[in-house]
This record gives sequence, C-alpha cells and structure tokens, in this order.
Amino acid sequence: MKKLFASLALVAVVAPVWAATQTVKLSVPGMTCAACPITVKKAISKVEGVSKVDVTFETREAVVTFDDVKTSVQKLTKATEDAGYPSSVKQ
Repeated sequence: MKKLFASLALVAVVAPVWAATQTVKLSVPGMTCAACPITVKKAISKVEGVSKVDVTFETREAVVTFDDVKTSVQKLTKATEDAGYPSSVKQ
C-alpha cells in the first residue's frame, strides 16, 4: 500500500511538469543578416520559463520550448518585438 501511495504521489508531482512544456515556431521576417538570430535568441532566452531556443536565419524562424505555466506565446513575441524583431506564430 505504501508503494502505491508513493507512486501516486510521484505521478501527481511530475505529471504537471510534463504537461506544461510546449514548443512553438515563430516567424521572424525582420531578420536581415546572419547576426540577427543572435539578438533574437538572446531576447527570447531572457524570458522566464524558456528552456530551449533555436533560431535559423535562412528560414527566419525561431523554435522555442517553454513552460506555459511560467510564460506565454504573447510574452515570447513581445520579447522579439522589444528587441526590434516582431514575430508571429508560424502555422
């Protein structure tokens, strides 16, 4: 019985963490040089809850993995906009 309770407690603690991770692809058309992705990546990385950022100049995209309990897509797009590179969710 103790093992069952311990297992259920562990699942209750860990499951919300898994459910909160999301990945979004942002279109960042304003990147016009090979150095622009560095600025975009730094801006997005500073947003609390972001765990991974990959920015590609050739496709002008940023793929962001984040904790949706700590941040939102709106905060991510605001971060790029504040850095001078407006972005939007790529479908």
